[in-house]
Amino acid sequence: MPALLLASSSPYRRELLDRLQLPFTWQSPSIDETRLAGETGIDLVKRLAEAKARALADQHPDHLIIGSDQVAILSDGQILGKPHDLPRAQQQLRAASGSSVTFLTGLALLDTGSGRCQVDCVPFTVYFRPLDDGQLLRYLQREQPFDCAGSFKSEGLGISLFRSTQGEDATSLVGLPLIRLVDMLLNEGVEIP
Repeated sequence: MPALLLASSSPYRRELLDRLQLPFTWQSPSIDETRLAGETGIDLVKRLAEAKARALADQHPDHLIIGSDQVAILSDGQILGKPHDLPRAQQQLRAASGSSVTFLTGLALLDTGSGRCQVDCVPFTVYFRPLDDGQLLRYLQREQPFDCAGSFKSEGLGISLFRSTQGEDATSLVGLPLIRLVDMLLNEGVEIP
């Protein structure tokens, strides 16, 4: 099996990939993540996932490189990124309150030996409870999810903000869709324990 590399600095993605019990290393790729004019959310995450994998290809011959990227889209079509601070996080959660947010997670698996690259996008929708400003502030002060698209951590206290969820792979919500990744790895001949 070629060596496995996760093209990400995200501790959340590393924790998810650990679930597959495969040896891997990780490295942060350096790419421009600016959205192109007219680019849809799906096109954006697929392009960035592949770009992250390809950014490390020259340094890692004979590797399988995993790239992933995620955006959150409000029901009105507005794309949410990482808030980075409390005021933006409050704004994002106010907009999501009583509504839905669809998370689009782009996934790429690049075989640097053959040049073959599998790319996909896995959607997952979260339906939020109606939330008042006090609830939002208490949540944000406790969990501080400022590095998370949509301003919450579903694997933590953020689950308390949800009314329901819908999607085929809950791990896509955290940022690395493991079910689809296993399909891709199997396509490359990787044996999963």
